[in-house]
Amino acid sequence: MASLSFIIGIIGNIISVLVFTSPIKTFSQVVKKKSTENYKVLPYITTLLSTCLWTFYGLLKPDGFLVLTVNGIGAVFQFIYVALFLIYAPPDKKIKIANTIAVFNVGLPGSVIAITLLAIHDNSIQLIFVGILCAGITIAMYASPLSSMRTVIKTKSVEYMLFSLSFFLFLNAGIWCIYSVLIKDFFVGVPNAIGFVLGATQLILYTIYKNKSKMSVKSRDVMREESPTELVKGAIEMQANDQEINLKNQSLNKGSSMPKQQINRQNSMPKITQTLSFGPRELHHNCAPIDDVEVGEKHQP
Repeated sequence: MASLSFIIGIIGNIISVLVFTSPIKTFSQVVKKKSTENYKVLPYITTLLSTCLWTFYGLLKPDGFLVLTVNGIGAVFQFIYVALFLIYAPPDKKIKIANTIAVFNVGLPGSVIAITLLAIHDNSIQLIFVGILCAGITIAMYASPLSSMRTVIKTKSVEYMLFSLSFFLFLNAGIWCIYSVLIKDFFVGVPNAIGFVLGATQLILYTIYKNKSKMSVKSRDVMREESPTELVKGAIEMQANDQEINLKNQSLNKGSSMPKQQINRQNSMPKITQTLSFGPRELHHNCAPIDDVEVGEKHQP
C-alpha cells in the first residue's frame, strides 16, 4: 500500500506542478508589457501563503515528503509571480501590495512557525494546529471559483471559464484526495474532496453551457450577416463614400467645387422599396440598382 501511495503522490506532484506553471504565459506578457494591467495579485498571495504552510506541514509530518516537495516547488513559483507583480504593478498600488505581502506572506507564516515551534512541543498537536490552518486556507481557495460559476449560470456562457484550468484543478484535487485516503491524512483529504466536488461542478457547467454559448454567438452572427437592412445600409454607405471621393477629385482637378448631382427621387424610391424586399441571395445579385439611390439613373432600359 505504501508503494501505491508513493506512485499516486508522484502523479499528484506532476499535476500540481502543471497547475503552478499555468500562469507563466500570463506573467511573460506582464514582463513584456512591463505592466500588470488589470490582473489581481491576491490569488497569488494566498496561494503563496498556502504553499508555505503546506511545506511546513510536510516538514513536521514524518511521512510528508511528497507534500513537502510539491508545495516547496509551488512556493518557489508563487514567490516569483508575487515578486514580478510587485515590480510591474502601478506605482500608486505598490505600497498597498507590499503591505499585503508583508502581512500574508511574511508575518502570518512567520507567526504560525514561531507559535508551532516555540509554544507547542507535542508533534501530534503541532500537526493538528498547522493542518487545520492549511485545510481552511485550501478550502477557501477551492471555493473562490464559486463566483465564476454563478456568472456562468446567470449569463449561460462559459466565455470567462478556462476549461484547462478547471480540468487540472479537478484532476489535482482528485489525485490528492486518493492520496489522503491511502496515507489516512484527514487534513489533506477534506479540502481536496471539496475541491474535487467543486471542480466536477465546474466541468458539468462547462459541458452544459458550452454549446449554448456557441449557438448564441452563431445565431447573432448569422442574423447580422443575413439582415437585408444591414446589407442595404452597407451598400448605400459604400456608394456614398465612393461619390464623395469622386467629387473631391473633380474639385481638385478643376480648381473649384462642383455642385452635387441631384437625386432622381421619383425613380429612386421604388428601387429602395424593391431592394428592401429582397432576400439575402436576391440582394446579392441585384445590388447594382443601389447606385441610383445617390447618383440618379445612370442607365435607362
